[in-house]
Amino acid sequence: MLFNSLQYIVFFPIVVAIFFSLPQKKRWILLLIASYYFYMCWRVDYILLIIISTLVDYYAGIKMSKEKERKKRKPWLLLSIIVNLGILFGFKYFNFLGENINILFDQFNIFYNVQFFDLLLPVGISFYTFQTLSYTIDVYNGKTPAQKHLGIFAVYVSFFPQLVAGPIERSKRLLPQFFKEHEFSYKRARSGLQQMMWGFFKKVVIADRLAIVVDGVYNNVESYSGLVLIIATIFFAFQIYCDFSGYSDIAIGSARVMGFELMDNFKRPYFSKSIAEFWRRWHISLSTWFRDYLYIPLGGNRVVKWRWYYNLFVTFLISGLWHGAAWTFITWGALHGTYLIIEILLKKPKNYILKKIKIEHTFFYKIWRVAITFFLVVFAWIFFRANSMSDAIYIINHMFIDVSDYNNFTAMQIKFRGLGVGFKDIILSILLILVMETYNLYERNGDVWEKLQNKPKWVRWCVYYFIIISILFLSPFTRIDNFIYFQF
Repeated sequence: MLFNSLQYIVFFPIVVAIFFSLPQKKRWILLLIASYYFYMCWRVDYILLIIISTLVDYYAGIKMSKEKERKKRKPWLLLSIIVNLGILFGFKYFNFLGENINILFDQFNIFYNVQFFDLLLPVGISFYTFQTLSYTIDVYNGKTPAQKHLGIFAVYVSFFPQLVAGPIERSKRLLPQFFKEHEFSYKRARSGLQQMMWGFFKKVVIADRLAIVVDGVYNNVESYSGLVLIIATIFFAFQIYCDFSGYSDIAIGSARVMGFELMDNFKRPYFSKSIAEFWRRWHISLSTWFRDYLYIPLGGNRVVKWRWYYNLFVTFLISGLWHGAAWTFITWGALHGTYLIIEILLKKPKNYILKKIKIEHTFFYKIWRVAITFFLVVFAWIFFRANSMSDAIYIINHMFIDVSDYNNFTAMQIKFRGLGVGFKDIILSILLILVMETYNLYERNGDVWEKLQNKPKWVRWCVYYFIIISILFLSPFTRIDNFIYFQF
């Protein structure tokens, strides 16, 4: 079931109405049924994978809670890791590994073909796998008690607002919320609906509109060059942000209406002044997961420098692989790891120069840092979006050809018209991006919707009507797109 579907518009208020009409002790049953139904709308049989992960991790958690010594808890942790990562590997990475083994064998004239499985990747498998793994690791480390209520633990694993694309919640934060009695609150429901409305605006008005250009160009890159590739690449940067942060807003808002608080997943990432800052603002639930469960266990920055760089690079390499079984994603992760290492290496000489010329706190220097960071992030997005490494290399080699040539500009307009996009559509897309980023700027000084409540009624309703009318009339409803991160 898609958030941006009529089915969800009907499903969600029904669940909310029944939720608040039930006694507290019975609400977990509704949430579990609703969550399983929500997931089975994609494919019924894959709910078995969630049930297997739930039962294995519940049992492992109970067994670990009975052992005081870490070494006696380790077999149960290994059981959880092997089962969860085994399922993830089988569905997501087995064919990728087999394909590369075949290529390697071919180089040495060894004729052996690894068999492939024609399996549809379960929606959101990487998200719920990491969520349930964080639980067993935390129980193993004594950071959270084992959950004895199987039903509520099953809800934690499958909670429908954030099941298929996060935020990846920690058990210590989310599990206790299922035991609290949540009374209906108009203020909280209003806040949740406002965030959902903003999420829908970002997804169906901005992201889906940008997708027309991005998909048209990136699915046939050899037909384009110059400005078309540049615009499509920049559009993808905002498409993936609006698509994913839009999903997060709808998820957080949906949960808040029922009284549950999920963690923020984005904090104005394209205003970051460094790559390190970008990763503190982008997909926060995943970046903190890798920090806590991979980077720090590897030694973090508490090791010799070369090992520190190694830890960073490996973390981002695996982060790239988490996103998809393709060399494009691995390259994307490797690029970000390289960016961070270079930032660290340049930190001292950069600070020395800045002290000499005294421009560190000037407005123009801050803008420069934001621009450089944005350029690096957008460059890496080429690999993330490209359908293959050869497509990514083609784009890099051809995106700056004849950029300033007027004839090329005219050709660009013709190319866009071939995609069903006129020059006015490009301008409208840019204006919508500016509206979104203006919101983000305004958000720096506090919650936008809370500040809006202090405005006159006519101002509030003008904002509401603008967003609603935009959703109704500016959305390309001829296509209903999946959220990008559903494929991960």
